[in-house]
Amino acid sequence: MQWILVIPLKPLARAKSRLADTADDGLRPGLALAFAQDTVAAALACAAVGDVAVVTDDAVAGRELAALGARIITGEPAGGLNVALAYGGSAVRSRTPESAVAALNADLPALRPPELARVLEAAAEFPRAFLPDAAAIGTTLLTAAPGRELLPAFGPDSRARHRASGAAELRLHGVDSVRQDVDTGEDLRAALALGVGPRTAALAARLLIPGQPGG
Repeated sequence: MQWILVIPLKPLARAKSRLADTADDGLRPGLALAFAQDTVAAALACAAVGDVAVVTDDAVAGRELAALGARIITGEPAGGLNVALAYGGSAVRSRTPESAVAALNADLPALRPPELARVLEAAAEFPRAFLPDAAAIGTTLLTAAPGRELLPAFGPDSRARHRASGAAELRLHGVDSVRQDVDTGEDLRAALALGVGPRTAALAARLLIPGQPGG
């Protein structure tokens, strides 16, 4: 099964505010873009992924991610992450009604294509499925089989909310790169330990992170 991934990305100037203890205001927008670039590049390199659609109205992010091969969906309505995902999912389905669709976080800089392929292969067994994040509280991936709606419920405690919505929880080992999203300095250190993509690595080298070279 080939999947179309929908990746939401808020304006870079407002992204990753919880990294304030690790990256200053001048670096956070670039770091958010680097996370998204490494996530999109890895997703496009995954054999199970047929297309990646990024929902963003940020002109810089749209230009850079389109250069990697992502399709950019603009004009998202106000209302936050879940509204953006529903909007992106509808746009994807309007072009390919019978596609299998997955919502993926934009902040997975350690993402590895083979691990993503394993997760999507497991998800294909269910009408809807999700993968909990590394903290086992949130969600990094939500899938919907052809003919099924995503029904995204991202945000606080999204693991519990997606499970309550009827989505199957994927209990897989060895897919840490798909679970390690980055919201805090601690998350970034965990992602760096896994091994991040080149754009994140280049910017992270400018940060003083304990346990990292130069930190």
